Amino acid sequence: MSRRRPWVVGVSGASGTPYAASVLRALLAAGEAVDLVVSRASRLTLLDETGIGFRDAHWREDLRRWLARGADGRPDAFEVPAEVADVAHWAAGDLAAGPSSGSYPTKGMLIVPASTACVAGVALGLSKDLLQRAASVTLKERRKLVVAVRETPLSGQTLKALVSLDEAGAVVLPASPAFYAGATHIQDLVDFVAGRVLDAAGVPHKLYRRWEGELGGDRDRGVA
Repeated sequence: MSRRRPWVVGVSGASGTPYAASVLRALLAAGEAVDLVVSRASRLTLLDETGIGFRDAHWREDLRRWLARGADGRPDAFEVPAEVADVAHWAAGDLAAGPSSGSYPTKGMLIVPASTACVAGVALGLSKDLLQRAASVTLKERRKLVVAVRETPLSGQTLKALVSLDEAGAVVLPASPAFYAGATHIQDLVDFVAGRVLDAAGVPHKLYRRWEGELGGDRDRGVA
């Protein structure tokens, strides 16, 4: 455990649980350790978007089902090992958890998706639950914090909170899919956003085709 330095992945209550699943799959595929914090509100969103309940007592089973599910709703779109790789789960109400302390070693934190309530709480340093507390710790320790905000339109108050996070050193990354990578499926759009989150964190991945400076290049390859 003394050598383990995970990425903390926080999942808030905003719509967009497929984004979180894609980020988690890619982190594990890259051999990264993960500390997972699923907020209370996000469990309702996950249940609504996927039909999957996330339970503290059965989190490994529920996580496997979530990661296996595609953005199009197919329950077996991805192969997930019976034993999920190096993942630790911390209950959202556990303010004595490892990520609540700056002395707990992490590489940084990714909040995917980030609701406007989560953005406001982190910007104000409220630490009302473990997700917000872990984000505050990440900022104060000058570690990488990527906030994938998922809301539209954005109010003035949310924009001010996002500016505050940017000034504090966070990477503000709207969940905004692009089409130049030749997307032909909803999963491609989800993976593009997840890939940009990992780009901001400096984690290698192969989630989307990168721009190579050639207009129409993907169409010429028959990708789109």
